[in-house]
Amino acid sequence: MLADRILFIDAEAIVIDKPAGLPVDTPRRGGDSIVSRLGELHCGFKRPPTPMHRLDTDTSGCLLLARTAKARSRFQRAFEDRLVEKYYLAVIGAELPHAEGVIDVRLAKSSSAEAGWKMVADEHGAEATTHWRRLAVRGGATLVEFRPLTGRTHQIRAHAREAFGRGIVGDRVYGIPGGPMLLHASRLVVPRDGKPAIDVTAPLPDSFAEWRDAA
Repeated sequence: MLADRILFIDAEAIVIDKPAGLPVDTPRRGGDSIVSRLGELHCGFKRPPTPMHRLDTDTSGCLLLARTAKARSRFQRAFEDRLVEKYYLAVIGAELPHAEGVIDVRLAKSSSAEAGWKMVADEHGAEATTHWRRLAVRGGATLVEFRPLTGRTHQIRAHAREAFGRGIVGDRVYGIPGGPMLLHASRLVVPRDGKPAIDVTAPLPDSFAEWRDAA
């Protein structure tokens, strides 16, 4: 039940720990999704909440939902003004020699009949900037904290591939196929006028195994 995954709740907002494998929007072919199960998150209100952003299907972690129309408008402005801080943890399939850096690579959508679509580096694409910090290195891989300043589709996954030459472990499109994708929306900070900011952390899921003690 989604109600069992609530990390934060008040009269304006709910933050849940989205499980990997569950899309936010209902797929075109139908099936389970956060949107199709919003009824589980009424939590005493007549109307269900509204998701304020998207996480990829195979990405777990913090997902913000607005409980009222006024809150939805305020949160939307905060996202548009880049005031919301989003942090992700991911395992990269390479040992990174540097402690931190900034990935500033424009991204555009590319598609083909054979491979489908994905985001690629394109000097004429949309601006995309991601800060990153190395947390731990072991066994030929690195646990990295990412903080995207922009919110492009697949930004972290595409930037990891572009910056490091090796993508995220378990990412069958941009990284290293096999097993679950080790990308987790670990922390969300949402400023609010006249109220304390929403500042929520989602624990690493079991799929991160031995990396959980390094986060």
